[in-house]
Amino acid sequence: MKKRSIFIFTIALLFGAAFFAYPKLQLYFASQKATINKNKVEFVVLDSLSLEALANKLFEKKVIDDVKLFLAVGNYKEMNKANIALGKYELAPGVSYSNLLNGFKLNRLGNGNAEQEVRVTFNNCSGPNQLEKICGKVAQHIQCDSATLASYLLNPETSKSYGFSMEEFPAMFLSNTYQFYYDSDAKKFTDRMAKEFKAFWSDERISKLRDIGLNKPSEAYTLGSIVYSEQSRISDEWPVIAGLYLNRLNQRIKLQSDPTFKFCWGSELDGVQRLLYKHRDIDCEYNTYKHYGLPPGPICIIGKGLLDAVLNPSNVDYIFMCAKADYSGRHNFTNSGRQHVNNANEFQRWLTIEQKK
Repeated sequence: MKKRSIFIFTIALLFGAAFFAYPKLQLYFASQKATINKNKVEFVVLDSLSLEALANKLFEKKVIDDVKLFLAVGNYKEMNKANIALGKYELAPGVSYSNLLNGFKLNRLGNGNAEQEVRVTFNNCSGPNQLEKICGKVAQHIQCDSATLASYLLNPETSKSYGFSMEEFPAMFLSNTYQFYYDSDAKKFTDRMAKEFKAFWSDERISKLRDIGLNKPSEAYTLGSIVYSEQSRISDEWPVIAGLYLNRLNQRIKLQSDPTFKFCWGSELDGVQRLLYKHRDIDCEYNTYKHYGLPPGPICIIGKGLLDAVLNPSNVDYIFMCAKADYSGRHNFTNSGRQHVNNANEFQRWLTIEQKK
């Protein structure tokens, strides 16, 4: 009788253990179930999603084939709208439901654990609408659309909050390739650019800025934008051109840079090879034929290489430059007004002949 009681008790205990253990075993096996996609799947979470909505989207994308099991694992992990992170994901094949859900979970940095970064490049942004051009390039890669980004950047309160005038504000944007999360908004993008700007302007560079007679980083950027507009192809001329324009600034000579008055015309002179006196005569604060010193702000977006060329100018006495009469893209430099006139006439004769060919 005693043995029988022990036997019954043991059986009951086993059944009880099985009863309580079964859900956990079931959940464990559910968490190990693998996704069914055979190739990587790009998956974007644009808006706040509930666990159910996420499951349905993954089912539609043929990433999972069992919504019920996916929900069971997700509920156990307490996944919901508050902790399913927005962004772009690359879903590898054969991932367990548990790891898949962990990838979507919001971490302490405000991103999904498996959220992918995207490459954002902006360059060749020139003219009065250079900030809008940045917005167009950036919006191709992040969720924020170009109109929203432009509205934020062109708001005078935005530039003021970062310590710039509207004219100087483009100087905060260093042309380069950056890694961003896809769900970055206008403020996150701009904050990142401010961080890159501050990182570049080290104490050493600020000291060099003072040494060349400039007062603030935006002035170096503006000068660099003129240098690049004069010479976009051959970087070894950048320090020389920078030295030339610094000589003009120090000697109180107008910079007389063609790209500055061209800037005043917007896109009207795009593709025009021969710039005329009537173009140069435009009344505009950026026209360095009309006004002494640097323009109020940059005329194009530039990168670190241009800024370093400005901060490390060649020790030259040149105050004139003119394109060489060939297709080299290089310039003749001189400190002689007479020699400059000869160089300019030679270039104009060559250009006239070439245009007739």
